[in-house]
Amino acid sequence: MPLPDGTIPVGISLLIAGVATYAFLKVGTIAVGGEDEFAPIVSLWFATFALAPGFFLPLEQELGRALAHRRAIGDGTSPVIRKVVQLGATLVAIVVLAIIVTSPLIATNYFDGDWWMVLALIGTFVAYAPAHLARGVCSGSGRFRDYAVIMGSDGVIRILLCIALAVIGIRAAGAYGFAIAASPLFAVGYVWRRGALRAIPRTNDTGTIDQGSDASWNEVTPNLGWLLLGSVFAASLLNAGPITMTLLAADNEKDFVTTFSYGVLLARVPLFLFQAVQAALLPGLSRLAARGELVEFRAGMKRLAIVVVGVGFVGTAGAFLLGPFAIELVYDAELGGRTLAALALASGVYMMALALGQAVIALKGHALVAFGWGLGVATFVVVTWLSSDDLFRRIEYGLFASSVVAMVAFGIALKSKLDAGVNPDPDSLVEAATPRK
Repeated sequence: MPLPDGTIPVGISLLIAGVATYAFLKVGTIAVGGEDEFAPIVSLWFATFALAPGFFLPLEQELGRALAHRRAIGDGTSPVIRKVVQLGATLVAIVVLAIIVTSPLIATNYFDGDWWMVLALIGTFVAYAPAHLARGVCSGSGRFRDYAVIMGSDGVIRILLCIALAVIGIRAAGAYGFAIAASPLFAVGYVWRRGALRAIPRTNDTGTIDQGSDASWNEVTPNLGWLLLGSVFAASLLNAGPITMTLLAADNEKDFVTTFSYGVLLARVPLFLFQAVQAALLPGLSRLAARGELVEFRAGMKRLAIVVVGVGFVGTAGAFLLGPFAIELVYDAELGGRTLAALALASGVYMMALALGQAVIALKGHALVAFGWGLGVATFVVVTWLSSDDLFRRIEYGLFASSVVAMVAFGIALKSKLDAGVNPDPDSLVEAATPRK
């Protein structure tokens, strides 16, 4: 089967984004002078990618879906873009206000009294809003190369900014926090300058060109509430390990935060590979959904599940056998094979939960997906609280158990939907297929 449009550039951008993530942690640690000094930046990193994709990925998904639908029927896209931008601005205002209200707690308990990092957290959250909206415009308009530029260049620019700060001689953590905030804006500015964010007009039968028919809120928000809830839960669970480590680590364990974060990112290598595979497989499932071929849809999901199991197994074995050597070579840090394998196994189970959740979304089960991720978050809190006194193990147990619970919930939901004969929804597959950072 020929690769769908955009598969290659999006796959390359995912690879670049993954490599840039690992490189940033290495470059940043050297730039600020050590792991203890870099710990607040690591904490900011994971808080950012729990908040920003959690709140803005659903907007990106709904914008891409609505624009793709309008393109298919020959309608103009400008009214839809304006509606989603209004939603994005409202979300930004609500979350920023919540951060400001809780800033004393965030500064004291999460950033060890560093108020500059609180300001950097606000800056990063605000900056990723236009980045996600720009990605939604590019994907919904079929401009996949520009989509790939936004996704892939973010990490590269972040590293360049860190190098520039280090050359100047700046070592304050806050400066590097603002570098994280600024990095996505460069690519957004670039694709805007080249016209990739322009709306597609409508041409009437008379030859008149206009912006298109007015967009109702129902057109851009049919599943937004459930998508938003599920996305926040899923992103929180994906980044829960380092965030919890930051909150629970004692004063003499601050270096654990950075080391554990290295391990989490190393364990996510299979997840990056999965997203690249997903970029090729899910559009094919979308075509099956469009034709209502439920039997072939089941077969496609089985193939996707086999890929996930294979990638997860290789990732877990690789983490156990080669992980300690890799983390020492790349980051000059020590972490045992058991810990790395446990993190990789939890990541593999999360991958399977993500794949099953995507299938449930494709079968119009948005509420069930939100419920499943919510169960996962609740499980993480309970297991981390009660399972062990060892800091590393209690988080490892929490990550694994929460991913298992979410996976089982989605498996049950998927079987129920398929047994009921629910037809896949092509528009929902667009929502399911959006890559996570």
